[in-house]
Amino acid sequence: MSDSVHRLAVISLHTSPLAQPGAGDGGGMNVYVAEMVAALAQAGVDCTVFTRRSSVDQATRVQVEPGFDVVHVDAGSIDLPKDDLAEVLDEFTAALAEHPDVEAADAIHAHYWLSGEVGHRLKHDLGIPLAVSFHTLGRVKAGAGDAEPAERISREQRIVQCADALVANAPPERDQLTTLYQADPQRIEIINPGVDHALFSPGSRAGARRATGLGDGPVLLFVGRIQPLKGVDLAIEALAGMDRPDAVLVVMGGPSGTEGEAHLREVRRLAADLGVAERVIWQPPMARHVLSTWYRAADVVVVPSRSESFGLVALEAAACGVPVVATAVGGLRTVVVDGVTGLLVPSRTADAFAGAIGSLLADPAHAAALGAEAAVHAREFTWTRAAARLRQAVGELCRGTLVDCR
Repeated sequence: MSDSVHRLAVISLHTSPLAQPGAGDGGGMNVYVAEMVAALAQAGVDCTVFTRRSSVDQATRVQVEPGFDVVHVDAGSIDLPKDDLAEVLDEFTAALAEHPDVEAADAIHAHYWLSGEVGHRLKHDLGIPLAVSFHTLGRVKAGAGDAEPAERISREQRIVQCADALVANAPPERDQLTTLYQADPQRIEIINPGVDHALFSPGSRAGARRATGLGDGPVLLFVGRIQPLKGVDLAIEALAGMDRPDAVLVVMGGPSGTEGEAHLREVRRLAADLGVAERVIWQPPMARHVLSTWYRAADVVVVPSRSESFGLVALEAAACGVPVVATAVGGLRTVVVDGVTGLLVPSRTADAFAGAIGSLLADPAHAAALGAEAAVHAREFTWTRAAARLRQAVGELCRGTLVDCR
């Protein structure tokens, strides 16, 4: 093996970095892969991202920029749902095993457990070092109330025991890997994701309100996929629980997963039942250069997730100088400094969120101070820094001996 990394095979089986975040299977992981790979490419690492073809009009190979290519791999039917993707792991792995960009790679970086399973097999077949970023963990989601198949958890356990490096987004994810999966702490690299400060930066709230067509009253913003994990129902309940009839909640995102459409209907009914339907503004996912304007238009960004390995929405909002009210879980405890850049809610209840949000609306000066500190704190997180850390970690893999789980 070489003593540094020049070529990296990146596996993102279930979702493409070219997909629109905020709907379907597209979320923070899409942003992570796209931004991390772009930063690596700009640092001189040739990266090929392998993802499953999900549309007939997708070109087999797309060059995003020099050193950053996306390859769409045929595996299963075009419209195969995410819950059934384990069925195509053999087909997807076989295609990558014969691909010249994988054979020439110094290392593999796999994202999510499905990609981790592919990377695990390729590591043994081709003798290539494997780094894995899970982004979400089955046991963590199950502990937060989301049903997860036993197959996922058992495969995650095997991947954890054999990956040469596990990339955790923040210290809580490292702790979850060690306590729930018995991961070797010596093989865990904590690499905070970054944010594009050219897009996400403080700006005029009045100008953003004019651009978005929002009025002068208080604006709460929820950004994310419409699925139980993300907690849009809790955001709606908090809106109803506040004594602020002038406040509106913007929900920006689309349904995700097999239960997405049903959950969207449920939360719309919830808003109607609570008498706030006219104060909930539903918006589709936005391109990121437009999304930044919606952040700047908000008084508060609400992140009521059940679990988050990091929380890119919270970081993007902070970079725009907007205070965040978030659940005190996972990586959100790294992104949001409680009482300094925003508020962390330890009790995931509507009353607790309503109280925290209401306290900021009642004290605009305090909210503005939190937003200013949030923008300063966000400057610590850059994709250039994250890519440098990842390149160093992968380079160390290339100089070491591979973990053998067989």
